[in-house]
Amino acid sequence: MELVNLLVVFVMLVAALAVLLMRNMIAALAALSVVSLAVSILFVSLRAPDVAMTEAAVGAGLSGLILALGLRRLGLWKIEHRGDNLLEQHRKERDDHA
Repeated sequence: MELVNLLVVFVMLVAALAVLLMRNMIAALAALSVVSLAVSILFVSLRAPDVAMTEAAVGAGLSGLILALGLRRLGLWKIEHRGDNLLEQHRKERDDHA
């Protein structure tokens, strides 16, 4: 059981670092939901299922939904493909020089 807890804590820490380091807001939001779900798993292992259900519902579900709606409202709800952006930049530079 202790090994499972260590694994969950490791996943939670990696996801928390991913939230801080990602530039894509949608991916960071997904990583934030992973952190919340890992916390809820830890609450289950601590024999607090009511707190775990609340954390999963509010932390991953409701907070994720509210943040996603906020990203959409701000116009940040875009999935960027780096290859597409580089191709467009190259075409623009080529057309500018022509």
